[in-house]
Amino acid sequence: MRSAAVIGTGLIGTSVALALTRHGVTVHLSDTNTASARTAAAMGAGSFGLPDDPVDLAVFAVPPTRISAEVTRQQQSGLARAYTDVGSVKGRAHEDLCVFGGDPASYVGGHPLAGGERPGPLAAAADLFQGRYWVLTPSRRTEQSVFNQALELVSLCGAVPVVMDAAEHDRAVALTSHAPHLVSALMAARLAETDDQSVRISGQGLRDMTRIAGGDPGLWSEILDANAPAVADVLQAYAEDLTLAVSALRALTDTDEVQRKRSRLDLEELLRRGNTGRNRIPQKKGRTHTDLAVVQVEVSDRPGILAQLLADVGAAGVNVEDVRIEHVPDPPRGLVELLVAQSSAAALSRSLRSDGWQVQQ
Repeated sequence: MRSAAVIGTGLIGTSVALALTRHGVTVHLSDTNTASARTAAAMGAGSFGLPDDPVDLAVFAVPPTRISAEVTRQQQSGLARAYTDVGSVKGRAHEDLCVFGGDPASYVGGHPLAGGERPGPLAAAADLFQGRYWVLTPSRRTEQSVFNQALELVSLCGAVPVVMDAAEHDRAVALTSHAPHLVSALMAARLAETDDQSVRISGQGLRDMTRIAGGDPGLWSEILDANAPAVADVLQAYAEDLTLAVSALRALTDTDEVQRKRSRLDLEELLRRGNTGRNRIPQKKGRTHTDLAVVQVEVSDRPGILAQLLADVGAAGVNVEDVRIEHVPDPPRGLVELLVAQSSAAALSRSLRSDGWQVQQ
């Protein structure tokens, strides 16, 4: 790949462009928001404006509902020899491309499973996709040379290619991304209507579960629009479980001990299924939650304390898979959760205690 065009210079598009320019690819940038494209160009992501001659690959980083129309328009203008996108919904893009008169032979759908909480080009990074999965959804009409260009794009961005059917992909992301985002937003919306005192005593669990609710409503309404049937199917399954949970909770006030016991068993089964599902989520290189353990360390609220803790963890020869921090206001302190391999947890706890740390678990 010697040249590329990136249409859409938000976080993902600009990150793609930065990754390509780092490998010597000549990149041309375009966006309906010219200020965004010029910002990306100033960051070294490429040159502002589309080229006169065809490029090897055009990458579309636009909302899912606009992909097909944009790809068709640029195919008809002869922008590139191959076309792909980075949208999170694939079925609609494949279907609508033919409706708009596009060429499915020169197009392959793509979806890098990476992102960030801040939008826009200033949040972009050339290594955003390093080691992350990048789904490609070629159709039966996609030419091999086009698919090869998409594979090279994934390689240059440092990602790991995964080939899927478009409909299979959309069902998967509805379950693992789109429906959870909507549920997170619904949970957070309850907080908008409650009193300040209730919000004040919220804990880390609520912060974790509502973190993704901070996403751009405009973008997410586009995503949900493009994948509405699959998301609705997941929500219908949620609704069935919620109905069961509500019934069980109401029945716990029943004076019939047999009914109360049955309701508790229903709730336990729902929670047990939750444990099972959570344990299937890969953490790192295929690891699951069952391979990992949490070591909790209480720390004082002062500058440099986290760096000191992590230095002692490193000195103990333990690799940390993830770090979570919960702040406690009175007195000001923090609870640091270190996610480590099960086999390392006991040794790490002993080492940290010997270094003077207050290890809770």
